[in-house]
Amino acid sequence: MKHVVVYSEPGKFAGWPANNGLWSWEGKEALVGFTVGGYEEKKGHNINEPYHSFLAKSTDGGETWRAYEPEHFVGSDASSRPLEAPLDFTDPGLALRFAGVGYHGGKRPEGAFFVSLDRGETWRGPHTLGLLTRHPDLRGKEITCRTDYVVYGPSDLLVMMSARGDDSRTNKVFCARTDDGGMSFRFLAWVTDPGESDRAIMPSTVRCESGNLVSAIRRIAPDSNTCWIEAYSSVDHGRWWTRQGRINEPAGWSGNPPGIVKLRDGRICCVFGDREHARIIAKYSRDNGRTWGEETVLRDDYQRDSFGDPDLGYPRVFERADGLLVATYYWATKERPHHHIAGTIWDPHG
Repeated sequence: MKHVVVYSEPGKFAGWPANNGLWSWEGKEALVGFTVGGYEEKKGHNINEPYHSFLAKSTDGGETWRAYEPEHFVGSDASSRPLEAPLDFTDPGLALRFAGVGYHGGKRPEGAFFVSLDRGETWRGPHTLGLLTRHPDLRGKEITCRTDYVVYGPSDLLVMMSARGDDSRTNKVFCARTDDGGMSFRFLAWVTDPGESDRAIMPSTVRCESGNLVSAIRRIAPDSNTCWIEAYSSVDHGRWWTRQGRINEPAGWSGNPPGIVKLRDGRICCVFGDREHARIIAKYSRDNGRTWGEETVLRDDYQRDSFGDPDLGYPRVFERADGLLVATYYWATKERPHHHIAGTIWDPHG
């Protein structure tokens, strides 16, 4: 396995790719988002405001990266407005960034999205989600989405989101759809049961060769740090979802969100941070998310701070043209004790 540095700056804290998104094109070019702030060792996250939304671009399959802070992006105070014209979701330069509330830098309870047509070099937005939050199931709730979507066609897009009421413990995952190029969005279905007590957030979703959707979702038990990752599937393009089962066993330390990718050999790979043992883990499924194999440890050299908190992970992952996988996540080492964005490149067939 090869480890690389995506972004690292002394005196800065960088984290949470899963909160920001990863996009890839042709298995060679990739773009990952993350949050940057001042670094201060303390209990909890070692980050101080103000928060800045950064991007890092690689054009050589994740071997090297160029980081920058984009304009007209998440964190701006601009008011959301409707699109002026429909988008073509099959545009080869398209990247969408969805935003809501509930994590660093997100302050849009009604939800919004940003658009790039040149693979993340320039952006425009925020744009509204139409009348989505007026749906009876979402009325009075805040959108808490990250970026997770599946393209069905030039005008057709499925978006995985989450929403909560007054209590963050009510957070649940749902899916929405637009069939008019992003001019409007409609509520499609709850992915997780809205009546369950366990929180459900931060989905990562793929579309299989069969057309089935598989989504890995972070679950958190109420009033505890017990967390796990659970797989769900849909055979009807998101109208109905079925629980598949757990990808990992419940653990403490507030858990970690999953990042999944469908491999060209038909398997699904799920990458997540194991805070209990301070590791980055990969697991594979050969049956569209119904069962998962043994853990593969991608990295275990995390350097804890003086408080001992395993603040790490939140990965996103993509498959290169040569079949190697690249995972990005936030990490700290003896050489770089400040939290930074790292990457691991490995052969899933080895």
